[in-house]
Amino acid sequence: MLLALLVATPALAEGPALRASMIASLKTLQQQLAVGDNAAVASGAEAAAARLEGGNAADRWARALFLQLEASALARQGDSATAAARLATARGIDEVPAARRLAWLRQEAQLRLAAGQRERGADLLTRWVEASGGDAESRWLLVRTRAVLGEWQAAANSLDRLRASGSAAWNDAQRQLASTVYQQSGRFDDALALLGDAADSPEVWRRAAGLAQRAGDPGRAAAIWESGWRRGVLTQPQDLVQLAELHIAGGTPARAGEYLARWLDAGQLPRSTRNLRLEAQAWTAAREHAKALAAWRALATQTGSTADWRQLAETAYGWGEWQVVLDALGQIVPADEVSQSAVAQKRGSGVSSAQAAQGRDWLLMGVAAAQLERPQLARRALERAAAAGEAQAQQWLKSLG
Repeated sequence: MLLALLVATPALAEGPALRASMIASLKTLQQQLAVGDNAAVASGAEAAAARLEGGNAADRWARALFLQLEASALARQGDSATAAARLATARGIDEVPAARRLAWLRQEAQLRLAAGQRERGADLLTRWVEASGGDAESRWLLVRTRAVLGEWQAAANSLDRLRASGSAAWNDAQRQLASTVYQQSGRFDDALALLGDAADSPEVWRRAAGLAQRAGDPGRAAAIWESGWRRGVLTQPQDLVQLAELHIAGGTPARAGEYLARWLDAGQLPRSTRNLRLEAQAWTAAREHAKALAAWRALATQTGSTADWRQLAETAYGWGEWQVVLDALGQIVPADEVSQSAVAQKRGSGVSSAQAAQGRDWLLMGVAAAQLERPQLARRALERAAAAGEAQAQQWLKSLG
């Protein structure tokens, strides 16, 4: 297509009138080009253009035509970069009519692209499209070039003009390119609208959500994933877990909690440690106190883990649920173990990391007991906490008198 454009017969009548000898020289070179004598045309056209530099208006117009012929010959020899430079010089000559300058602009843009000068080529092609209105072929070339350059917004703008022009139906490759461009530019609804039959592919939805997530829009990623789930595409257990995780990251943790509770109750998700913990995290992020505490309790009961009981206690402590704090810590440090003798053994000795963790447990127990007006339990627990190095315990002991 590029060579066909470049070997078109120069429109001699478009500019100032030329001498008969000049017209004959141009036609001779054109005939040589037609039979493939590219080297001779390039050399002859270059020499003629050099001789005409600085002449009158007719000479300058003829020079532009010789430069165009040289560009055609160079392009046929594979020297797209030099050919583009010759067309750029020709376009800069004042005597070149606007229509011819516009045509050469498009040819130069294509040569720049062929030479690997993508940014320059894309800029020139954009200028041509804006000046001429463009055609579908050039617009698609521009979209592909902008996509290769990573200029997604510019590519999306070109796609918008293609859609507005009502051009012929897009083929699969064009549709895939358009979907990628819209996804990369953050226009996920437009991208998904172009999927067609591919909308039934789980990978398409996963890829779209992944792009939204990498673009820093977890809320959009959750919305895309949910659309795929509602469509019946993303329904595997791992897909359901991913949807819940996206809702938590995207700022809608209550929805994640609702879905997880429903799926766990219905058996769509196994009541595994991971899934129960995710439900507890969702309700905690949503600040649904009763549901979050119930979920942490269910998890700790299933695992028997000290860490999970501690998490339940910490969550309840943060919300002022004092009885839950005592119940959870009772699974770790039963209250009847609190004794003055144990405190005395700890005083004056170094505090290990394990003892520090236990000190935190005693502190929470002491504060919760104080809030529930159980002073004896509060004092014993706070003394244990103080012995383990908890500075706040001393303040609470003073408040007890």
